[in-house]
Amino acid sequence: MKIALASDHAGYAEKERLKPLLRELGFEIQDYGTVSEESVDYPDYARKVAEAVSEGEAEQGLLVCGSGIGMAITANKIPGVRAAVAWSEETARLARQHNDANVLAIGARTTPQSDIPKIVRAWFDTKFDGGRHAARVEKIKEIENGSRLRSGRDDKTAEILPSTSPEIDEFVERIVEKHGDTFAEMKRLGD
Repeated sequence: MKIALASDHAGYAEKERLKPLLRELGFEIQDYGTVSEESVDYPDYARKVAEAVSEGEAEQGLLVCGSGIGMAITANKIPGVRAAVAWSEETARLARQHNDANVLAIGARTTPQSDIPKIVRAWFDTKFDGGRHAARVEKIKEIENGSRLRSGRDDKTAEILPSTSPEIDEFVERIVEKHGDTFAEMKRLGD
């Protein structure tokens, strides 16, 4: 399995300490930075990992920052990403079992250092339960897709049909609601 890994400056040392464990677990690691404890903006690194997971370049993501919260918030802005902050083995397992979370965020400043490897192991040892939880994850996806429609157009739609007026925006939104917002469908409709 390929893992996308990143940290900000607050999580850098812990990220580096986790690499041997991830290799021991048999994972291929794609490290998206940062490369030191020099101050950086965590959204830049969370986005890289989230996009790698969203685009299928990695099956799971692992983010480490001061609290895990900022990186999880950022990662959850990327379609298809379900990032969870885990502060214990139980929260890691539940995020995987019940929410099919695909990005783990850990707080290096808020989680005891000795607990972090245990949390990571629990996360990667746990599979999604499916069943009644699958319907709930589907609802999350529906909310995500509906939010993109309500907030206007996604980048691909805007690329094909640039906004020129509120009337056109409303027309495009109706088309997307009826036909889906895939690039291929919008391109076909635009041609």
